[in-house]
Amino acid sequence: MRQLAKEKGTRKPRSDAVRNRDRVLEAAKTVFSAGGPDASLEAVARAAGVGIGTLYRHFPTREALFEAVYRREVQQLADLAEELKQQAQPVDALRQWMRSIVTFVATKKGMSAALALAVDKDSELVSYSSDRLARAVGELLDRAIATGEIRGDISPEDLLRALVGMCYMHDRPGWQTSVLRLVDVFIDGLRKRRNSKS
Repeated sequence: MRQLAKEKGTRKPRSDAVRNRDRVLEAAKTVFSAGGPDASLEAVARAAGVGIGTLYRHFPTREALFEAVYRREVQQLADLAEELKQQAQPVDALRQWMRSIVTFVATKKGMSAALALAVDKDSELVSYSSDRLARAVGELLDRAIATGEIRGDISPEDLLRALVGMCYMHDRPGWQTSVLRLVDVFIDGLRKRRNSKS
């Protein structure tokens, strides 16, 4: 009996439970991006096609759901950097990753007020995400610099600060289109000129 209880405690989550959790996270990303921090958890459950009880089983508080979406987005961006290193030319890889950050910031902007309640600026979540994203873009940046196509006097942190700054300078509807255009301008500005002495 004791062995049965032990096995039950260490059993992996059922595949349908994992699928439900993933659907909730994907739906939450969409709902929070569109509706901001006041978007209801009921709207998330409806978008995911699950009952509100299922949502609360996975995420007992609103803050827990916000944090899970945030962590998932950061992990997806880190995974994307790895994929782009294998599949795309160095400058194109950097450009594609930076464009993906714009989508990430859109989600983060929708959750910013709620995240501020869930975590403080010195929290493990903030430091985890900052380090993870800096490492991811740093590898793409180093690769592009090594080809001689991108100037070498910019750090991963500089690049992230510039990009996030561009996103937060724009609050009007359609801001993402404008920022994506600026990303292209920014990347072109980092390119080394053929006749440059540096």
